[in-house]
Amino acid sequence: MASQRIRRIGVLTGGGDCPGLNAVIRAVVKTAIREYNLSVIGFENGFGGLIQNRARELTEKDVVGILPRGGTILGTTNRDNPFHYPVTIKGKTEFRDVSDRVIENINIHDIDALIVIGGDGSLTIAKKLFEEKGLPVVGVPKTIDNDLSATDQTFGFDTALTTATEAIDKLHTTAESHHRVMVLEVMGRYAGWIALQSGLAGGADVILIPEIPYLIERVIDKIMDRQASGKKFSIVVAAEGAREVGGQMVVQRMVPNSFEPVRLGGIGNVLVKQIEEGTGMEARVTVLGHLQRGGSPTAFDRVLATRYGAGAVNLVMAGRFGEMVCLRTPEIKSVALAEAVGELRLVPIDGDLVRTARQVGISFGD
Repeated sequence: MASQRIRRIGVLTGGGDCPGLNAVIRAVVKTAIREYNLSVIGFENGFGGLIQNRARELTEKDVVGILPRGGTILGTTNRDNPFHYPVTIKGKTEFRDVSDRVIENINIHDIDALIVIGGDGSLTIAKKLFEEKGLPVVGVPKTIDNDLSATDQTFGFDTALTTATEAIDKLHTTAESHHRVMVLEVMGRYAGWIALQSGLAGGADVILIPEIPYLIERVIDKIMDRQASGKKFSIVVAAEGAREVGGQMVVQRMVPNSFEPVRLGGIGNVLVKQIEEGTGMEARVTVLGHLQRGGSPTAFDRVLATRYGAGAVNLVMAGRFGEMVCLRTPEIKSVALAEAVGELRLVPIDGDLVRTARQVGISFGD
């Protein structure tokens, strides 16, 4: 590996795309160059760029104007795990450990430390590269799901939350006009943060989250109670991981060789059928899907992402490898990667947010 003095750092974005990724890249480049006189190498398309040696130098010119842009100028993927990488041998696909190739390419570019911007899957790989290969790594937490336990909030969540809330606002007008039940399915994987907070912000009548399994009879009771009181429409917000009591999450499909092999989705369609049968009312579903990942980041996410990017470079220069920057409000701190990926940050079912939602009349179907 390179000498102890830091002269050049690498950076990559892994996993799903997320509003604010470009803001982190911009902060990494500007802090590295302006504060520490370092050069920066960006690897394209996540860990695939590390494996296949697709890299380019990033200068301040390369990050001009990217602060408000969604996506990532480096590209990303939720595949290409260097410890489980598909290789075709005699016409057959086998999975091999190609992590040594990662180290070779790091050395080819004389990189002294690597900043990995990603969620649970990407940071787990970063942790393994640090522990098993001795690669000096610093992590930056990224996910719209807000489910990393070692930080108060991940960038991208606020933008996704805003998108979902705006969708609920729009659904209110059409639901009221047509006297329908409108079901909004949002992302979040196994955590209900987007559903819970957008439902609160948008005035939903029912919020269904993975942490609180629901009974469809209770959902129907809520809708019928509203109708009996003269409210001829209802808004239901469902996290993609929501499930009935004793039931399973609805799986859209399986994706082999992915950081997230189980793709959830479809709970909205299930609910619409159940609601129509149980209430006799017309119901419609809107699945936000990747709209939540796209678009310009909110001011909050731009600021948080910028703080994370600068903080990651500061960790590198302090020799704090194997750590991840995190938000411990109001300060940017750091935690060990092992702690960052140890467990998911789920909605506490007896916490203030759930209690507040119940107090204003929102049903969780339980």
